[in-house]
Amino acid sequence: MNITKLLNKLYFTPRRKKIERYADHAGELQASVLQRLVKLAANTEWGKKYDYASIRTYEDFKQRVPIQTYEEVKPYVARLRAGEQNLLWPSEIRWFAKSSGTTNDKSKFIPVSREALKDTHYKGGQDAVAIYLGQNPESRFFSGKGLILGGSHAPNLNTNHSLVGDLSAILIENIPSAVNLIRVPSKQTALMEHFEPKMEAIANETIGANVSNLSGVPSWMLVLIKHVLEKTGKQGLEEVWPNLEVFFHGGVAFTPYREQYKEIIRSSKMRYVETYNASEGFFGIQNDPNDLSMLLMIDYGVFYEFIPMEDLESEHPRICCLEEIELGKNYAMVISTSSGLWRYMIGDTVKFTSRDPYKFIITGRTKHFINAFGEELIVDNAEKGLAKACAETGAKVLDYSAAPVFMDANAKCRHQWLVEFAQMPDDLARFAKILDTTLQEVNSDYEAKRQNDLALQPLEIIVARKNLFHDWLDAKGKLGGQHKIPRLSNNRDYIEEMLKLNV
Repeated sequence: MNITKLLNKLYFTPRRKKIERYADHAGELQASVLQRLVKLAANTEWGKKYDYASIRTYEDFKQRVPIQTYEEVKPYVARLRAGEQNLLWPSEIRWFAKSSGTTNDKSKFIPVSREALKDTHYKGGQDAVAIYLGQNPESRFFSGKGLILGGSHAPNLNTNHSLVGDLSAILIENIPSAVNLIRVPSKQTALMEHFEPKMEAIANETIGANVSNLSGVPSWMLVLIKHVLEKTGKQGLEEVWPNLEVFFHGGVAFTPYREQYKEIIRSSKMRYVETYNASEGFFGIQNDPNDLSMLLMIDYGVFYEFIPMEDLESEHPRICCLEEIELGKNYAMVISTSSGLWRYMIGDTVKFTSRDPYKFIITGRTKHFINAFGEELIVDNAEKGLAKACAETGAKVLDYSAAPVFMDANAKCRHQWLVEFAQMPDDLARFAKILDTTLQEVNSDYEAKRQNDLALQPLEIIVARKNLFHDWLDAKGKLGGQHKIPRLSNNRDYIEEMLKLNV
């Protein structure tokens, strides 16, 4: 008996029918989410400050509540971490997801409520499975176990029963007991603090398991897979886990890793599903294997707004609800959530590719771009350029980071790319030229600045030594979990640190 088919029929098919309503009830679903969030938070300190009890419409909410960044939220977070409650959200806040810091802080601490765990994060994971099973009715997903790769957590300010750490660790710590029966490794191993011994322990626990699915960040999962292959002496992961069929991935763009995964997982039945699960919420799931855009999940505990990127620095930026967005336009995403984040700028930028239902791609970060010379280069441009350069030169990129060179000894300005290759291109100069040309094709501002080499010279590629980015993260205490390499930077702070290690 195929238990997956039974569970799919009883549990996941009814949920897919609800997801189908996204196509023609988006406005209604989002309005319902906002009403519920505002009503629940009316008696919090924040809700009283902005008189949530009298908010009736989105326009009321929009006019009354200001846009927030982490700097505005930080004083509330500090009080929550110290044990105060009912500040931003009515239920007790016991968990704080640690994510990349702001200009002034090494780390941000994002409050995570029990409601958000249930109505957003876990719901997102369940929906990822529901959508996958809808596309793959012969799947035997539940005949094996899921290998979930996560980070670690620690006590929050020595407060009883309160934790701070990677979101993945908080999810594993609180995961329903029934789910622990169908996942590996053990909770104790999954939550180990130090990355390298954790990889060894996970490999030892899982090599003999029947693993049918993987979940995690592509870069760190790749490290684990290579370690498993090294320990077993196998050439492909399907030799270790013959029933492996899907990898749910997120956290970083999959493009630089896609070809490497094809090399080490050669099974024709292997599938890849991108998800958008951030510390602040679960926002998107790839619902078509032939379309890299993701379905925006609009009936969770998240209300969405969007700021056009050209308005981001404006004193009075335009702010759109979901129904007001334009296709093909770059937006900074703003969220209100069941963890008490209100009109919060998450820092990610997105571009919608379709309506009915709303689908989008992640284009980058509001702070991870290069605009030193008016070129407005974003991560989406970089990924497209690298993909084409790799395809035409046989290269495989493991990791990269890029930054501007404002003026060298010859008064020349350019972009400098530090690239670690899993496989070198057949011609490095040709790789650089293809990357540069493709960036001009996908970004008219970059093209204009490159015209006749007047404002910008051709980009420069510096080959990074093996494990450079791993060692840079290690030096900063950021191995594993959800830590990421900064892809594009508008200054040279990161790249100078990396170059010092590139010896």
